[in-house]
Amino acid sequence: MTWHHLCAAAKLSEGEPLGFWVGERRIALYKVDDDVFATDDVCSHAFALLSTGFLEGHVIECPLHGAMFDVRDGKCRSSAYRDIEAFKVEIRDGEVYVQLDGGAALKTAGDGGADVEL
Repeated sequence: MTWHHLCAAAKLSEGEPLGFWVGERRIALYKVDDDVFATDDVCSHAFALLSTGFLEGHVIECPLHGAMFDVRDGKCRSSAYRDIEAFKVEIRDGEVYVQLDGGAALKTAGDGGADVEL
């Protein structure tokens, strides 16, 4: 299992997604109610960055297509688009890490984000 450092937790603001490159993959981070979540950053319909979308509660809306995804588990909450992957997040010493391999994709909303107090 490989954990990837993305940023300082202090860089995250409530309701303002941030996008990152991890190798060849785009990852989006979201801070919601002092929890941090990570998903694929690209909409499953066509290329659009979810990190430039509209976050309301636990739902990110694609800025181009209007598809809506739950950031806790990647499930599509509107339209007939495919789900996106959601990933495990850990906060260590004030830094955000995400796990992309080793079966790290979350299967249920209950496996949600990391507890972090910012």
